[in-house]
Amino acid sequence: MSHLLQVHPTNPQARLIGQAVDMIESGGVLATPTDSGYALVARLDDKDAADHMRRLRGLDSRHHLTILCRDLSDISLYAKVDNAQYRLLKLATPGPWTFILQATREVPKRVSHPSRKTIGIRVPEHAVLQALLAQSTTPLLSTTLIPPGEEAPVVDPEDVMQQFGKRVQGVIDAGNCAWEPTTVIDLSGSVPEVQRLGRGIRRQSAWRDEHPSER
Repeated sequence: MSHLLQVHPTNPQARLIGQAVDMIESGGVLATPTDSGYALVARLDDKDAADHMRRLRGLDSRHHLTILCRDLSDISLYAKVDNAQYRLLKLATPGPWTFILQATREVPKRVSHPSRKTIGIRVPEHAVLQALLAQSTTPLLSTTLIPPGEEAPVVDPEDVMQQFGKRVQGVIDAGNCAWEPTTVIDLSGSVPEVQRLGRGIRRQSAWRDEHPSER
């Protein structure tokens, strides 16, 4: 059975966050709340943890896993970003957006898309996830916790424990979180492409201001 860590949703206890980070650093996969559903997180450089995350989700190697960064300063290490892309990232982050970008050599090959060499990048705004990133030694590898065969992420920690409690090392319980997944924008090509509409749609007006040609 997983370790259950009950933390405050907006002011997470540093001691409990430290316990969660220790689990991650030791190779564990954890379930944690985000600004758009619960997600699985693990060390970026842990192959076994990445493989376990894919099995839990029922994903193949072509499905993007996401690198969670604390802020924009981490992104350039793992993704190739030009000036226009950086302006958009600055406008939209932190928040419920995932951006597909060309990966740098710092990204393990098993994490990036096998043929396109792209990676998902996200800067979350949820206080618990920001606290995890602040104590972690590196950005985290992540995937939204959507059970195989379903379309919506798990948002209730009790459901997380019931469905995944025996298959992850820990569950961070900070109460229910938003049910919509992130909005996914592919910036790896010559023209930005919306791959999935999600919670980030609430910032659509800002997106249109930045890209008037896309109206």
